[in-house]
Amino acid sequence: MASRRPSPYPYWFVLPAAVVFVTLFLVPTIASFWFSLTRWDLFAAEFIGWDNYRQFFKEPFLIQGLTNTLIYAVVTSGAKTVLGLMLAVLLTSGIWMQGFLRSVVFFPVLVSTIGVGITFAALMHPTRGVINLGLESIGIDGPAWLSDPALALYSVAMIDIWKGVGLATLIYIAGLAAISPEYYEASRIDGATRWQQFWRVTVPLVRPATVTVVTLSLIGGLRSFDIIWATTRGGPGFASDVLASVIYKQYQAGFYGLATAGNVILFLLIAVIILPLTYWFNKREVDL
Repeated sequence: MASRRPSPYPYWFVLPAAVVFVTLFLVPTIASFWFSLTRWDLFAAEFIGWDNYRQFFKEPFLIQGLTNTLIYAVVTSGAKTVLGLMLAVLLTSGIWMQGFLRSVVFFPVLVSTIGVGITFAALMHPTRGVINLGLESIGIDGPAWLSDPALALYSVAMIDIWKGVGLATLIYIAGLAAISPEYYEASRIDGATRWQQFWRVTVPLVRPATVTVVTLSLIGGLRSFDIIWATTRGGPGFASDVLASVIYKQYQAGFYGLATAGNVILFLLIAVIILPLTYWFNKREVDL
């Protein structure tokens, strides 16, 4: 009896998604790699090889943008992970007005990033901002949050943390809800304190949520642009410039090839950091 040929029918369901993926991701990605090797405008492209990449790594402000990107990503993702877990534990402990407080914590996630940036730019004004006026009322001279080169990047990072910690908290709340109460009952029988329960039961069992929060926060931090542009536009000078804002400025100046090379570097930077990190997390999960 002749064997039946496999039907192509199941692959028809993949075809629409494959077309969208190829059209909107694969083709633009390949085109970006090509245009990063050229000096181009809307009408012509001249192949110049690796010159855009050489120029990128020779410009001090471009290197500073790359450094700021790494600092910003680590600070924001680390803070969102720690604060998100702490808030999730608090908001699942049965405290008064627990549902309302969950809404308050998550609300900033729903607000426009540009709106948040503009609002905090006004709140952090060195002389007329509500934050410094409040500090002045108790005898403290508030700093120039967004205009001091030493503070600008970290001030924007604090705004990002305030806006994004609600999503991390929500993910952790879901992770905590999946933990069986039997683990805590067993630890109490063994005489574990609340602190020991947190480190020995909660932290290991919310590991999948931690992986999700760290991955999403790192990707968001590495590609962050809108909140920085809305608050400081990369200033003062290049103090709070990140890679995405540097790329945008190069496009504005008409250096399209250099800006495209920056986009490729940003893409590779995210891939180089996230892929090994994801592999390490998954390997640890299997080992456990």
